[in-house]
Amino acid sequence: MTELAISTRVNSTFEDTVESTRKALSEQGFGILTEIDMQSTLKAKIDADIERYVILGACNPRLAKAAIDTDRQVGLLLPCNVVVRSDGSDTIVEAMNPQLMVGLSAAPGLADVADEATALLQAAIAALDGENSPS
Repeated sequence: MTELAISTRVNSTFEDTVESTRKALSEQGFGILTEIDMQSTLKAKIDADIERYVILGACNPRLAKAAIDTDRQVGLLLPCNVVVRSDGSDTIVEAMNPQLMVGLSAAPGLADVADEATALLQAAIAALDGENSPS
């Protein structure tokens, strides 16, 4: 079974991790199209309390174009969600595994796009490990 996420746990503040995540994604060609503050949204809408939790909608335009050219329905899975959430004194960063697209579509060529997207997201997540390691 394909893993749902590419993830890491960092020992850094939530704010610093969100900023580092944005930077790491940008360095791999991803822009942030959306940002959802789940903690604030759930508190406002249903008076529910959760940890600090932000969903970043990341998009690499070249890869997104290649994916939807391969299978127009792949747009249902875009942008690639990246979650930054508090967990005790640490922060967890999880990116949706692009390989999930391959399991949902048999379109020829999609595996190549997913492989490249996976490599870029893995590089972004790996950069967080180096930047946020305790000194």
